[in-house]
Amino acid sequence: MKNPYPILLRLAVFLCLVALLSGCATTRANLLPEEPAMHSVTEFAEDEQMLFVDDPWIKFNKKMYNFNYYADKYVLLPVVRGYEFITPEFVQDGVSNFFNNIGEIKTLYNSLLQAKGTKSLNALGRFLTNSTIGIGGLFDVAKSMGMEKQPEDFGQTLAVWGVGAGPYVVLPLIGPNTVRSTAGFAVDTTIRTAMVNAVLEDVDNDSSIKTGLTVLNVIDTRHGQKFRYYKSHSPFEYLMVRYLYKEERALLIMK
Repeated sequence: MKNPYPILLRLAVFLCLVALLSGCATTRANLLPEEPAMHSVTEFAEDEQMLFVDDPWIKFNKKMYNFNYYADKYVLLPVVRGYEFITPEFVQDGVSNFFNNIGEIKTLYNSLLQAKGTKSLNALGRFLTNSTIGIGGLFDVAKSMGMEKQPEDFGQTLAVWGVGAGPYVVLPLIGPNTVRSTAGFAVDTTIRTAMVNAVLEDVDNDSSIKTGLTVLNVIDTRHGQKFRYYKSHSPFEYLMVRYLYKEERALLIMK
């Protein structure tokens, strides 16, 4: 039997960092002058764990970090605030449930590819229940029936198959990733696009519908994230988020 303490330790670190950062999303490396650090420079110096991440493209990643910060501040967040202002809360919940329900298809095929029978049945049960009783996924009825969401993606599948994580990379708008998770994201996105195209093949103005769904999905995704840049007031946010992403992915793969 494997020693549970390393896992518990990583989980504790993960939860502490989540509390510190108030969520998980992209951030940026260098503090702006108008946002001074609230922590000392040496506060995290002894935590060598944060440095043990394969990050050979750190200069590019930090620049992308900055780009994502400005895109979030001046584009995404204003749109999200407008969405939250004009949309009733119950509609927001319905939109989130709808996209979560579509995500069960991704969980289903990735669970099958990983030979996780229980998770496959759970994903299938959630999708069928919420698509019918939950009125097309607008209501998460499956959760009240004891079927909790257990997301899987192709990046996790590649990890189970023995593919190494590869270097850390910050993607435009998407944020923290590795080469492996980026490949997984590309595969999942391709499959999802193919499914949407198949469903809307005979629908008039299908391109407009697809564009609208994509935009709404982006807004809903950011709406569901509590993270805001610089709320940690730390000069080490880049290192912390990088480490947090590594540990979060490790925990997800072990499930």
